[in-house]
Amino acid sequence: MSFEEQLLMDLKVEFAARAERRRRTVRRMSVGAAVAGLAAAVTIAVPLVTGTESPAYAVSKKADGTVGVEIREFKDADRLERDLQAAGVRADVTYLESRKQCEKNRGMSTLPREGAIRPREGGLDIDPRLLDKDKTLVLEFAGNDEEVRAADPPKTWWILTTMMIPGNVGPCVVVDRTDWDDNGGPQGQPPAGS
Repeated sequence: MSFEEQLLMDLKVEFAARAERRRRTVRRMSVGAAVAGLAAAVTIAVPLVTGTESPAYAVSKKADGTVGVEIREFKDADRLERDLQAAGVRADVTYLESRKQCEKNRGMSTLPREGAIRPREGGLDIDPRLLDKDKTLVLEFAGNDEEVRAADPPKTWWILTTMMIPGNVGPCVVVDRTDWDDNGGPQGQPPAGS
């Protein structure tokens, strides 16, 4: 084989290798572009599906050992229970409409110790150290989400019923609340969360 023939063969091999590298690069770029496009689609779709609004509630551990709960909307009770459990509070949370309450037969109940639950503007503070470890803290919020959203700035209007129940907490059977009046709370009192 002459020098020219060898050079021609080497050039053909080199051009074939370059063409293969270009195909790989184009494939990599195509895959990369597809992944980037998918990521952009997810970035756009997640806010469209989940919304950008603030969560219905927030749970925070405070420096003094209490657990703060901010209530913005009466939804996600199951998730609130899980988040409270993660913060050291075993709880059963029920959201009710205004003028409603659960029947009193959810279990043998006692009141939480004084200072264990402290309602405040827009939420409450729970001191897990004052809760009985073998009981479940039952939180029944009665209020109206529309009133919350209509207020400027948004305020949470609710009545909170609390109790401690050992063992399993019975289901909430919703009944009319007899002590609710047109002033927004029981017996003319402003709601606890106001």
